[in-house]
Amino acid sequence: MWRTCMFAHAPRAALSIDFKHFRTCHNHCINAANKKWTKPDGYDTGIKVFNSLTKQKEPLVLAREKIATWYSCGPTVYDHAHLGHACSYVRFDIVQRILTRLFGVTVIHAMVITDVDDKIIRRSREENISPSVLSRMFEDEFKRDMLLLKVVPPTVYLRVTENVQHIVTFIEQIIRNGHAYATSDGDVYFDIQSIGDRYGRFIGAIESQETGDFKKRDPRDFALWKKFKPQEPFWDSPWGRGRPGWHIECSTVASSVFGRQLDIHSGGIDLAFPHHENEIAQSEAYHQCGQWCNYFLHSGHLHLKGRAEKMSKSLKNYITIKDFLKSYSASEFRMFCLLTKYRSGVDYSDGSMQEARASLETVSTFINSAQAYMKGQLLTPPIQEAVLWDKLEQTKVAVSAALADDFDTPRASSALLNLMHHGNCQLQPVSKSAGGPRSPAVVGALVSYIQEVFDMFGIDTFKSTEGQAVERAQNLELIVDQLTRFRSEVRAFALSRQQSSAQPGQPGLYPDRVALLEACDTLRDQLAALGLVIKDRGASSTWEITHRGPRGPQDSQDTPC
Repeated sequence: MWRTCMFAHAPRAALSIDFKHFRTCHNHCINAANKKWTKPDGYDTGIKVFNSLTKQKEPLVLAREKIATWYSCGPTVYDHAHLGHACSYVRFDIVQRILTRLFGVTVIHAMVITDVDDKIIRRSREENISPSVLSRMFEDEFKRDMLLLKVVPPTVYLRVTENVQHIVTFIEQIIRNGHAYATSDGDVYFDIQSIGDRYGRFIGAIESQETGDFKKRDPRDFALWKKFKPQEPFWDSPWGRGRPGWHIECSTVASSVFGRQLDIHSGGIDLAFPHHENEIAQSEAYHQCGQWCNYFLHSGHLHLKGRAEKMSKSLKNYITIKDFLKSYSASEFRMFCLLTKYRSGVDYSDGSMQEARASLETVSTFINSAQAYMKGQLLTPPIQEAVLWDKLEQTKVAVSAALADDFDTPRASSALLNLMHHGNCQLQPVSKSAGGPRSPAVVGALVSYIQEVFDMFGIDTFKSTEGQAVERAQNLELIVDQLTRFRSEVRAFALSRQQSSAQPGQPGLYPDRVALLEACDTLRDQLAALGLVIKDRGASSTWEITHRGPRGPQDSQDTPC
């Protein structure tokens, strides 16, 4: 914790006598705090996470038992969300699901929506609409995209524009604590020199952030409050009209929800500096504490394969989430994310998505085969039960160990796929059973565990995107068309009349074809009970799908004239 400076309670006049002496003393007070990361006291989860503050894996210790306070930077809502955003949000959604479902930790997650910003103002001018309308439109779209990707919403979303008064109060306290200053024309800057060598937790901290502004005491100083400019949104403040700087919003919102201590902060690796660096500086200056957030987790960039730069709006090299979901499912994208560590960079391509799709098809094929065996529809040689029970227990241990080791989803996925391989080896079909006892229980245990883990990951191997659902519905229509056409041809063949004299009871029909006609009628009646109605109209037939209940045979006959 920070020590109390000898001038902390001195009269204001005394402070003005020797400001330089005050600055020296205050720097000493700050530097006295340990810049090195301190393992927090509290509940040890048994998990190790890669902490960007220490650049190594650390035990995840929470302030409260089974409760994790978690803050993440939300989007700046001036354009469509793209796969680069999706990759980070989906990866951390998987991490939170693992914490909750596997380790029993309740995650209290707050996310801020940046709805006032230079980019929003610029885009609103281009579109000739107000910044508030523009930001709300893209905010709503972002939330819809996240739901389509099966991302669990945070406990609370907060907007910058709804927290400006809190931000003003937060800045005032930082000024009172001696770590920020206002300029004569209404800007407020954080004073980097006031915190000494505590600045620089992340790479790049020695770089200048906002160059070219001679009002700043240090090139690294960054804006907490920006003075009003014509045709821009503004709020009143003690320094005049203006709006918040970029970094201050996150410190304020996180502190308003969680107070002076935060367990976990997450975001893309590109936010580590300067954004998260500045959040730490502001928050510790406000709370006068030595360690505001205990763990920073950063996700790696998404790259288009063959290109070095990350996917981003500014580089115009992005794929929107909406366009992506026309070709692939949310489960396929989540599988794509599972196959690499959350903090690793990842190359996106059709090839990598096909790999993810193939992995999901492996899961789906095994589950279908296993369920067929359990129903008695698949004949196999005798199952080696002991081998599968042992393999199941080994897999459970391996998956738990992998996920406790910085949420290593590639290793966990590999263990699951290996389990399915052993299951498939036991489910080889044969034409005739050798008899003996069957083993549906162990096969069912494998299926239950595999479905449980993939459900934890937010993956449903049996559902697809809206686009794929439409495509499959169209394919189903073609199948029904072919079935109806084939039935019509068989029926026409069965109804063809003999040239010889008519037969009693069935005038003119070939006796050996009557069974075909009865089979056509039986098929029609069975399909009607499933909601697929075939109507015979003379020599041809039509079909339709109805949501009505089971029909009797008479419902599918021709309507008399």
